[in-house]
Amino acid sequence: MLCTVFSLIVLALAAAAAADERVVTSFETEAERRLAVGNNSALRPVASPVTQGRTALRVEFQPADWPNVTFRAERPWDWRGWGGLAIDLHNPGRSPVEFGVRVDDDPRADGARFCRQGGSTIAPGATTTFVMPIGESPMDHGMRGVPTQAVRHTPLGVQTAGALRLEHIVAFQVFLSSPPRPVTLVVDNIRLIPWSLPLDGIVDRWGQYTRGTWPGKVTSDEQLRERRTREEADLRARPALRGRNRFGGWEAGPRRHATGWFRTERIDGKWWLVDPDGRLFFSMGVNCLTTANQTMVSGRERMFTWLPGPDDPLRRHMSRVSGVLRVSGVLMGLQSEGDAFDFYSANLERKYGPDFRAPWKDISLRRLTSWGFNTVANWSDWSFHRNGRVPYVATVHIGGDHARVTSGQDFWAKMHDPFDPQFAVNVERSIAPVAESVGPDPWCIGVFVDNELSWGQGDADPLRFGLVFGALSLAAADSPAKRALVAELRARHGEIGRFNAVWGESLARWEELDAPFRPSGPATEARRADLIALSRSFARQYFRVVRDAVRKAMPNHLYLGCRFSGFTPEAVEAAAEFCDVVSFNIYGPTVDDARYGFVRDLGKPAIIGEFHFGALDRGMFHTGLVAAGSQRERGAMYRDYLRSVLDHPAFVGAHWFQYADQPLTGRWFDGENYNIGFVTITDTPHPELVAAARAVHAEAYARRYRGASSGRRAGAVR
Repeated sequence: MLCTVFSLIVLALAAAAAADERVVTSFETEAERRLAVGNNSALRPVASPVTQGRTALRVEFQPADWPNVTFRAERPWDWRGWGGLAIDLHNPGRSPVEFGVRVDDDPRADGARFCRQGGSTIAPGATTTFVMPIGESPMDHGMRGVPTQAVRHTPLGVQTAGALRLEHIVAFQVFLSSPPRPVTLVVDNIRLIPWSLPLDGIVDRWGQYTRGTWPGKVTSDEQLRERRTREEADLRARPALRGRNRFGGWEAGPRRHATGWFRTERIDGKWWLVDPDGRLFFSMGVNCLTTANQTMVSGRERMFTWLPGPDDPLRRHMSRVSGVLRVSGVLMGLQSEGDAFDFYSANLERKYGPDFRAPWKDISLRRLTSWGFNTVANWSDWSFHRNGRVPYVATVHIGGDHARVTSGQDFWAKMHDPFDPQFAVNVERSIAPVAESVGPDPWCIGVFVDNELSWGQGDADPLRFGLVFGALSLAAADSPAKRALVAELRARHGEIGRFNAVWGESLARWEELDAPFRPSGPATEARRADLIALSRSFARQYFRVVRDAVRKAMPNHLYLGCRFSGFTPEAVEAAAEFCDVVSFNIYGPTVDDARYGFVRDLGKPAIIGEFHFGALDRGMFHTGLVAAGSQRERGAMYRDYLRSVLDHPAFVGAHWFQYADQPLTGRWFDGENYNIGFVTITDTPHPELVAAARAVHAEAYARRYRGASSGRRAGAVR
């Protein structure tokens, strides 16, 4: 009788579990396995790492732009009534793997339109259930990530959001972004599950998650002030790493020619920065040293257990903001307008008093020096200009009204038209206030101009040459870029017949190209040679114009490039021609030499403008672009990443993004709510990350210099 009752209970539990899920595919039958199609990936069934005696799908992703396994519906799936797509993943390898999941509701989906896309990182040896929200999205509430402590599985960080037509799902895929070598994942048990977002009362008065506890969580204002006292003692005991000079250069290393400014030099095949005193310098920096960290509260008041009343002095940290919410440059259709509150600034006032900015700036500089950093990096407050204590970079964003060109994959915005004479005017106008703020200051390393522009990426014609196609699609009367590129085509071919032969067109005269033009001929090698030349001309014009303006306004400071995210070979070559240092934002577990080996051959040094890792063990909702399993693992990943940069002969620095964790409920203009700070929203340092930084920074100069001789100079440039 007892066995019968137990069996009934087991069957009831199984039925209840089944009612909570709907299997999409578990790879048990040939029909289920046929749903999967490998694109630049090899597929084969294997034993499930999750369920004994069951089948899973082994996917070996090949080196390519976007290798993936796609599951395509024979007729559209109806997923109404379900909130999440759950996927069991196993990583059999020895390295973390960054991956993405995309769900399409239309065959025209391209990663930005008609889809939702998210991603995460799976640790080596791990087996994890990840969930892509398909109904209610974090971005519906102005956030990228949701409270993970209240859900069973690990939610993917949403990067491209928007409402899905759940009654018309046509495909979904698991993909990688340009792996440098084959990468294997095991996919299993793909199913639909309920998924809701428990958001009422999730934020306390200090901007922390209310429904969890963890080391370092603040519970009183007095605790904030006590932490200040303890940290002051630590910083006095450990003010700086040994062997550094006043700029953070290598005091114990070889002395080079001192110019009084930062410059670059290659020694025995390794590029270095050289500080104004002639010491070798490797730039280790932190982005976004700023007190500004607002999150939208209007329309989301239910999320907060406390907000300052009209007479509360902390009300000064409430501000009115207005803009249109974008995610990775994609217009979300959500108007970000209303009141935003800055919990970080409020906590600084609680900790340091009403006039908190001066002591915060002082302790921030002391932290950098104590932790082994030597650079105030991009996006930081201008009050750090001419600070006289820690070198810094300046930041210019080119604004103004000039012509633009779409690349077909615009990230933050359309690309500048560098052939427009007004562009050159606007570059000078944009640089002028930064140059005035910096002045003739030897502590300024150089200047970044622009960020993550829409250059294109990959090798396929539509992606690599998107700017050329975008310019040609415009009317010549409206586009200086169109006129310049058509003039180059005329110079290359002379007669319209030769152009027709190369491009497979049938134009009667060159003037027909003045109208919007979209190539219809085949993608031949001869046409590709033209596209490469035009793409190179576009990039050279951009970097030449910016370089000239930087030289004019800031002649003693290095031009540090545009911080590439996506890029083409032509854009990188042009940057190397005109920049003093070529910059890349590289998010990954390490800087893989198989992917970035080409940087060795540029003839210029390179610098990393952004990288980070985040975890979910301290009450945060999103890991950021590269996930770690814990705060301890964040520290280990920081060490490994920086070592990979130190060991690469072309890179002269790497800058962490960013100083403080982002607001729990998302920064107001794009919803990012990542655990990517060296300090929390309460201005409390993450001790594991700080300890790892101190340790790897202490070994940095000796590690990079290892094997180089101080007596032979391979070459020097300004």
